[in-house]
Amino acid sequence: MPSIITHAAVPLALWCAADRGRIPPWLLTAGVVAAMLPDADVLAFALHVPYADAFGHRGASHSLLFAGVLAALAAVWALFGSRRPWSAVSCQPRLAPTTQAATLVSTVQAATFVFVCAASHPLLDAMTSGGLGVALAWPWSEHRFFAPWRPIRVSPFAPQFFSARGVATLLSELRWVWLPLAGAVVAWKLIQPAPAVPRDPS
Repeated sequence: MPSIITHAAVPLALWCAADRGRIPPWLLTAGVVAAMLPDADVLAFALHVPYADAFGHRGASHSLLFAGVLAALAAVWALFGSRRPWSAVSCQPRLAPTTQAATLVSTVQAATFVFVCAASHPLLDAMTSGGLGVALAWPWSEHRFFAPWRPIRVSPFAPQFFSARGVATLLSELRWVWLPLAGAVVAWKLIQPAPAVPRDPS
């Protein structure tokens, strides 16, 4: 796996690329949690669940189904949370629904954002240089997938993280994850049209 810190890079990049306020704080937080949550399955080692088991590390929690479940939870939160008084304050107008259509749009946006964040976790893991692949297709298949191109150095577990191997992993993640995402955000911002300046009626 890339380090737990690097899995937050995708939601942070999406937040930076979006218009200011389009992704409210609660949704950004949900995206970061969704991007990191699959690695909670490391508890399987403490429970003596085999690595290659469906519920072992990089198993069910790294599936697209798991990402879909998190997206559904985000949709429910967006749908019912938008009816609370504080929602209009915590969200930018694009996500603060005032009509049934706007509520549907904000719900779909929240679900899509969280799904992309959660799915980015196994996709990044599939690009690492070691470990087992990820069970993207669970429960329909327990096959562990790897990407054809695997440039990201696999992260050591916690006891070895602050070692030379851990430093090498962070440098690899900086090169293959953080810098490309930062470059993509800057490029996206540069190609966006400038906001229209209202004319002075005088």
